[in-house]
Amino acid sequence: MSGAQIFWIILGVLLFFVIIRWGIRIVREYQRLVIFRLGKCIGQKGPGIVFLIPFIDIPVRVDLREQYLEIPNQICITKDNAPISIDFLIYAKVVEPVLSVIKVQTFLGAVQGLATTTLRAVVGDIVLDDVLAKREEINEILAAKLDQVTAGWGVKVTRVELREIAPPKEVSEAMIKQMSAERQRRATVTEAEGKKAAAIAVAEGEKQAAILKAEGERQARILMAEGFSLALEKIFAVAKGVDDKTMTLQYFEALKALGASPSTKYIFPLEFTQLLKPILGNIQGAVSESFTPKKE
Repeated sequence: MSGAQIFWIILGVLLFFVIIRWGIRIVREYQRLVIFRLGKCIGQKGPGIVFLIPFIDIPVRVDLREQYLEIPNQICITKDNAPISIDFLIYAKVVEPVLSVIKVQTFLGAVQGLATTTLRAVVGDIVLDDVLAKREEINEILAAKLDQVTAGWGVKVTRVELREIAPPKEVSEAMIKQMSAERQRRATVTEAEGKKAAAIAVAEGEKQAAILKAEGERQARILMAEGFSLALEKIFAVAKGVDDKTMTLQYFEALKALGASPSTKYIFPLEFTQLLKPILGNIQGAVSESFTPKKE
């Protein structure tokens, strides 16, 4: 083999490797290649195998995945002139690879600078209390304002998250005192509600006890009245069968008991004298017969 043949073989191998190295690119699913041919952008290619003209086509690889940017602490002045330190995160991704290459040099750096100025503008229109209380609203405002600008760069700001908000020391101390007072108020309210519930329960119990007691007394009176009524009916039924002699004997028993007492005066009811009339008449007749001389 001559020297000329060896030269051409070596040259062919070198050209082959050059074509492989510069003319064939493998692009992943989350990437795109922005192609510049002789300095002019001819569009994007990928994913998969992309064929280029060596030394003529210059590719720029663009990552389409969502990326986050950490913004360090920024001192902002609120609407009520209170200094406040805020740090936050920005999440963004490329949606137009060509614009992200030809419209901005480094979109992450541009987004960071834009975010700091936008944050100061947004916080400057809000009072301190709202800054501390309305994180979600501030996040949405920041994301919307940033996205308006980055849309021209082919970049989409997906969300903004305020990570830490540090108010001034005196404000922090006032917030701690307010939180302590609020906890004490809640404890007092809870204790008062507990006492109220206990008092209601006790009053309800006393009420039920009083109702039960009144119901028992009413039932007792009803039973006593019914018993007394039955006793009267029984007495009345027995009294119907009592004759004058039985009543006279009862009165004599009563007189016997009276005679045994130390009293010297006695009051007899009218009915008693009426009952004694026939008895006294019989006694008087018997005496008269005893002292009347018999005729022979």
